[in-house]
Amino acid sequence: MARPVQYNNTIKYQGIPEGYMGEGYMATSLEKVVGLARKNSLWPLPFATSCCGIEFMATMGSHYDLGRFGAERVGFSPRQCDLLMVMGTIAKKMGPVLRQVYLQMAEPRWVMAVGACASSGGIFDSYSVLQGIDQIIPVDVYVPGCPPRPEGILDGILKVQELVHNESLRRRHSAEYKSLLEGYGID
Repeated sequence: MARPVQYNNTIKYQGIPEGYMGEGYMATSLEKVVGLARKNSLWPLPFATSCCGIEFMATMGSHYDLGRFGAERVGFSPRQCDLLMVMGTIAKKMGPVLRQVYLQMAEPRWVMAVGACASSGGIFDSYSVLQGIDQIIPVDVYVPGCPPRPEGILDGILKVQELVHNESLRRRHSAEYKSLLEGYGID
């Protein structure tokens, strides 16, 4: 007698790390598995000060749904997040606060500058506005626009995921990474 429910036995997996596969087993390197897990479980910390924050709210809405990329859990505590999303104009008085938030995040941590103001100061070329957050903290991904559309923010998230997936576990302990942090005055 045939079963009333047919199961799909031809499942095609997307994003499986390279390795050796057989019936009932898969062998790969730990680095690839950790990269895959980190990539699909980003916990963003939004640091929104201006209109780019409104676009981020639209990105979190049901139409664009950031949750389908594994970044649904938005945290507001730096100790629990690994992706700092800086959105909007950062005044020079806000710089030390942003730096402190960055330092409170646990390693590994990534930074995404969203919008023209966070990337380069935007239209505010004045003494009181920081001309890009890369003057105080290292930035991994820049999202252009004033303000960027939600599609741009999603593209930025995908770029961060690609970076996280391909990053070596030893990169954070390398001499180049330590010299980069020393250039920003971070121990």
